[in-house]
Amino acid sequence: MDVFQKCWDFKRAKEAIEHGIYPYFLPIEENYGPRVRMNGRDVIMIGSNNYLGLTQDPRVQEAAIKAIERYGTSCSGSRFLNGTLALHEELEHRLARFVRKEAALVFSTGYQTNLGSISTLIDKNDIVVTDKTNHASIFDGIFLAYGIRLGVTVKRYRHNDMEDLERVLSNLNPEAPKLIVTDGVFSMEGDIVKLPRLVEIARKYNARLYLDDAHGIGVLGETGRGTMEHFGIFKEVDLVMCTFSKSFASLGGFVAGDEQVIHYIKHFARPLIFSAAIPPANIAAVLKALEIIETEPQIVRRLHDISNRMRREFQAMGFNTGESETPIIPIIIGDDMKTFQFWKALFDAGIYTNAVISPAVPPDRSLLRTSYMATHTDDDLDRVLETFKQIGKQIGII
Repeated sequence: MDVFQKCWDFKRAKEAIEHGIYPYFLPIEENYGPRVRMNGRDVIMIGSNNYLGLTQDPRVQEAAIKAIERYGTSCSGSRFLNGTLALHEELEHRLARFVRKEAALVFSTGYQTNLGSISTLIDKNDIVVTDKTNHASIFDGIFLAYGIRLGVTVKRYRHNDMEDLERVLSNLNPEAPKLIVTDGVFSMEGDIVKLPRLVEIARKYNARLYLDDAHGIGVLGETGRGTMEHFGIFKEVDLVMCTFSKSFASLGGFVAGDEQVIHYIKHFARPLIFSAAIPPANIAAVLKALEIIETEPQIVRRLHDISNRMRREFQAMGFNTGESETPIIPIIIGDDMKTFQFWKALFDAGIYTNAVISPAVPPDRSLLRTSYMATHTDDDLDRVLETFKQIGKQIGII
């Protein structure tokens, strides 16, 4: 048997391409933020994680350009050796203060942040307990630990089900070290972790808590400090991470917590030690985005207003938006072919969103993942709603 045989057997994507309904890897020719140019025409973008619209902010762009002029385009080495700039440390200090933790550590991507932090913290004989729908990078961090350290125990609980979490924990050795890992905002359906109850359970069973707030920071809370601010809970979260590729308009990620814990991750996380450091332009962009979030909370309020309006209007039309409470608003369809048909009709009408099918969601829960930016205009949103209503009726979704 040829190791490449699986490649020749994979037909599904090419069949979708042949039928004109393939929704992935479509190139963007120009990016204006809430609108992009694709296939030679302008399209309203409601599939981006650029929640605050800062990737097109001239101040963020200028900061990135000036950093290139001063430091060049690359650090040309890992943080562990020659790749740490003064900019990295400035950003880490400011991020730690922003999320009210003692220290922070910057990685080159959000994915690497989870991969490195989780795999470093979990040792043999430790137990990690995870929501079944957590992001793939969380599971890959767990799998890396599981693969290199014999004796790691992995337990899953039903999505955002605190009773099931307590059931899982109650059956574990009370003396064993335990880490609960959860998303703050779940990326496919936009619901929020039940953090107050989760914290109570973690305390009861002597477990540490790791919060992935990639889709929460910059989005939730009066000042954009995320899920912790949304619930007024900071101290009880042991570690919080976030990516820079969403509200921070850049690339990279960070983890923050007690200084000694961050110090340990810094010296043992393989994805940090063996990857090149985040480039200067990306750091400078995050620093400027952070400054804007801290000094202009009105952009967070604008995002809240848009999210609430779109969710309310979709629900009034009869669309199923699940448990969304954030700018991530799914249109749950449940049938793969109808999901692709809906996506294609929207794209043809000048609206880009994301078609999501199994295994990213359960097989009977395919959906269109819509997401919104603080920079969307009311006219953009009116057009989106009118188009969804028209097409939804045409293909029998509403």
